[in-house]
Amino acid sequence: MTSSTAINRRREEFPSLSRGVHLLSHSLGPIPRGAYESMRTYLDRWNEHVSEDAWAASWWELSREVGDRIAHLMGAAPDSVQVQPTASVAMSVVASCFDFAQAKRRTVVTTALDFPSMGYIWEAQRRLGAEVHIVPSEDDIIIPTERIVEAIDSRTCLVALSHVSYRSSYRLEAKAIIERAHEVGAMVLLDTYQSVGAMSMDAAGWSVDFLIGGTIKWLCGGPACGYLYVRPDLVGRLQPRLTGWIAHAQPFDFSHEGMRYAPGVRRFAQGTPNIPGLCSCLPGLKIIGQVSVSAIESESQRRTQWMVEFALARGWRLHSPQEVERRGGSVMIEVENPQQFVAELAARGVFVDCRPGVGLRMSPHFFNTDDEVAEAMEKLALLMSR
Repeated sequence: MTSSTAINRRREEFPSLSRGVHLLSHSLGPIPRGAYESMRTYLDRWNEHVSEDAWAASWWELSREVGDRIAHLMGAAPDSVQVQPTASVAMSVVASCFDFAQAKRRTVVTTALDFPSMGYIWEAQRRLGAEVHIVPSEDDIIIPTERIVEAIDSRTCLVALSHVSYRSSYRLEAKAIIERAHEVGAMVLLDTYQSVGAMSMDAAGWSVDFLIGGTIKWLCGGPACGYLYVRPDLVGRLQPRLTGWIAHAQPFDFSHEGMRYAPGVRRFAQGTPNIPGLCSCLPGLKIIGQVSVSAIESESQRRTQWMVEFALARGWRLHSPQEVERRGGSVMIEVENPQQFVAELAARGVFVDCRPGVGLRMSPHFFNTDDEVAEAMEKLALLMSR
């Protein structure tokens, strides 16, 4: 493995790293030590709020703080990210902005490498008049950019894709797809669950319309919240049907005179936010911001490339692109009976997971050391050689 760049791994911030080699950031990031203190602070403030206004004292600005921290990590402007209960809700909020029954454009372009929730949600929109075009993958690993671009035409209203596939770690050429969609008047939604926190993003530079995701994986935030980025110049033009009192322009007026959407990105909110969840994800977001996404991406590319070369040298079959520029932060390795490999690696202190038809999924993050990554691959090699 090539020499490591200078990076603050902050290992002391993650107590569970003492139990083994954590290569599960694509699924569940380790809990930061600070999350315990953050939750205690939340409970203390809740107790204090019995005699004061909880919203005015600390809760009202929490969604904006979390949203702005996420926006910074994806290269977006402040006040452009609204936290959501989950990524699925975030996508459903976007879907609720479209009138598929009345619009001339009603086609949603997706791919076969997207996370299942995306497919479920867009399939449900068929009942409202949407037409769904699923771009297939010939090898279940990549989809050439030109295939996606060819599927976008004058009937397309939205292109909704995983920026990095959970199945293969294939990374889309986002800018080319966005440019084509905008050329024909369509919008683009990228599911960035597998990319924000693991690689550099340029939401503003790409002019992407929507980004969705959540904090449970690369952001070390646990199942605290989802997020929705909306391109700032689009915000005032959209009126989501999936809404609630927090999205109102004056929520504390408790008006019964009909909905008046907030002028900013808060119009994409729904009901009372998940205050304890937001408190719990703040420490992880702070750590990622302090380490810097550019440093994380550099480490990720160096080490995943070494893992790929290690696997190829031994004749293993990969379920990920070999080229670093086409790959996210994970490496998928095909094995027979992957669940058994997951269990045997866990017994040896190496934590990975698997998915049907994919094999093992392994994801080094900034807190891992080179020695840990090498140890994990050597232990896998011993199991593969039996």
